[in-house]
Amino acid sequence: MTWFESPAQTADLLTKAGYLADAATATTAFLAGALEKPLLLEGPAGVGKTELAKAVARATGAELVRLQCYEGLDEARALYEWNYKKQLLRIQSQAGTGEAADWSQTHDDIFTEEFLLTRPLLTAIRRDEPTVLLIDEVDKTDIEVEGLLLEVLSDFQVTIPELGTVAATRRPYVVLTSNASRELSEAVKRRCLYLHLDYPDAEREREILQAQVPDLDDRIAEQLVATVGRLRDLELKKAPSIAESVDWARTLIALEIRDLDEKAINDTLGAVLKHASDQARAVKELRLVSTGSTTK
Repeated sequence: MTWFESPAQTADLLTKAGYLADAATATTAFLAGALEKPLLLEGPAGVGKTELAKAVARATGAELVRLQCYEGLDEARALYEWNYKKQLLRIQSQAGTGEAADWSQTHDDIFTEEFLLTRPLLTAIRRDEPTVLLIDEVDKTDIEVEGLLLEVLSDFQVTIPELGTVAATRRPYVVLTSNASRELSEAVKRRCLYLHLDYPDAEREREILQAQVPDLDDRIAEQLVATVGRLRDLELKKAPSIAESVDWARTLIALEIRDLDEKAINDTLGAVLKHASDQARAVKELRLVSTGSTTK
């Protein structure tokens, strides 16, 4: 499958799928498909890393398979595991018939496809249909988990000791995302194309808002983008994401607010800042008058 024909076509298809990609993003997304190499997206939370993978799936009509990473993730949750309860039931049922079976026969009977529980990595490898594999927030896992990814990212295959090696018949389009909470291993990075995504500039964010919230007035869109930019310059616990900018815009429309003055900002700050300490800092730095009635 040819994922995209050119960087220009990539940008056009992503736009139609609801994702406004700049030249660097469109070019790298195109190359990830053309070279069949995983794409590592790194940057702060909320800049559109996960959404890019979803947009690629929408733009190409592929199925999205997502592995959400977290501390404590292991092989059984990422790759595969055996259905031990079902295996035990099979062993007990055979014992109940009175038929004698040696271990080799039992082993061959219970370690088959019938008893295999596939997880996202193996699922994506085995699919014949076009697939986008999203390995989300890989920096949240233990470093040992990266070892599980190396065989997949290098050869697009998985070795199951009881069944052998399962190789991909159709390579998935792989996207890894990282918020850079820790440094990823060089072994993983070598296997990937790399793209750093940051918060968009004011013009690009206005374009995103107008695409996502077409009813938003141009004047208030400019005010919102400028205010979000000021908030991101503060030392906040969680800077506003693009999605939260969109939520704020929709909040203003719902409340029929046509001017983002101090009162409007103060009354709706909870749509964009989700920590009390961040709201208090914003009130102080933006010189707002706190009313204690922010949107929750």
